[in-house]
Amino acid sequence: MKVMKFGGTSVGSIESLLHLKDIVNAQDKPVVVVVSAMGGFTNQLLAMCEQAQQRDISCLDTLEAARKRHHDAIDGVVVESMRGQVHETIDRFIDESLKPYYLALATNPHMPVDEIERVCDAIVAHGEILSSAIVTGMFDDGVPHLSLNFMRTRRDGHGRVLDWDETERLVKQDFAQLTEGVHVAQGFISRDGEKGDVTNLGRGGSDYSAAILATLLDAESLEIWTDVDGFMTADPRTHPDATVIPQMTYAQAQEMCDAGAKVIYPPTIAPVAMKHIPVWVKNTFNPSAPGTVIID
Repeated sequence: MKVMKFGGTSVGSIESLLHLKDIVNAQDKPVVVVVSAMGGFTNQLLAMCEQAQQRDISCLDTLEAARKRHHDAIDGVVVESMRGQVHETIDRFIDESLKPYYLALATNPHMPVDEIERVCDAIVAHGEILSSAIVTGMFDDGVPHLSLNFMRTRRDGHGRVLDWDETERLVKQDFAQLTEGVHVAQGFISRDGEKGDVTNLGRGGSDYSAAILATLLDAESLEIWTDVDGFMTADPRTHPDATVIPQMTYAQAQEMCDAGAKVIYPPTIAPVAMKHIPVWVKNTFNPSAPGTVIID
C-alpha cells in the first residue's frame, strides 16, 4: 500500500483531475490518496473571510463562482452514477456550512478574536473537504475518509502540534478495513483533541498529512504529486539549465526544504525518515518523468 498526495494544481482543473485519475488507476490497490483544495481556493476562502469581517457580503458572490467551479469539475470527472450525490454534497457544505459561517462574520461586529479565528479555521477546512468529495466520486471503488475524524492537534509552548498518540489510535481505527479500493482523505485539516475545534497543520500541511498517514499505516512509499518534475539543482525560473536531482537523502531534502525549496512542506520529511519510507516527488502533468526519490 502506498500513500499518494496530490496538491492544489493537481486537483485544480478537469484536465489535472483526469491526470490524477489515470495515475491512481495505474496503481495496485489499495491506495490512500490525500488531496489539497482546488488550486487557489484556500487563498480565496481566506480573502472572503477578510471581506466578511469588513461587512462586505460580496464574498457570497465569490462563493457562488466557487460553487460553479466545483460543479463543473464534477460534470467533467465524476463517474456518472455518483454525480448527483457529489453535486448534493457540494451544495450541502456550501449552503449549510460555508454561507452561515460567512454571514456570522459579516453580521457580528463584536465577535471575539478567538471566535473569529475558530470560524476562519473551519471555513478554510472546506477547501479540502469539497475537493476530496470530487476525487472520491471519480472512482468506482472510492472510499471516503474525513481527516477531521482522526487528525488531532494539541497546544504546547510553541503553538499547535500534532498529537501523535491520539492520531495514531484514530488512524488505525479509521483505516482498519484498508484491504482494497481508493481511499481518499483530506490534507491540511485536523481537529483540536481537547475542544474539538477545527484546526489545521499549516500552509503546505497536506504534504505533512500524507507523511503522517504513510508513517502510521506503514506504507511502502509516499508519493508527492505536484507540478514540477522533482527537486531541481536550481530554480528553473531563473536558471533555465537546472536539472532534476534523481536521488537525495532525507537529510539533503530536509536541508533544501529548510533553505526555502517549496517542493515539499518542511515537516514532511521527519516522520517518513523515522520509518525509512521512500518519498517520491513526481509531476502530475508529466507522470512518465522519473522524478526525485528521497531515501536513506
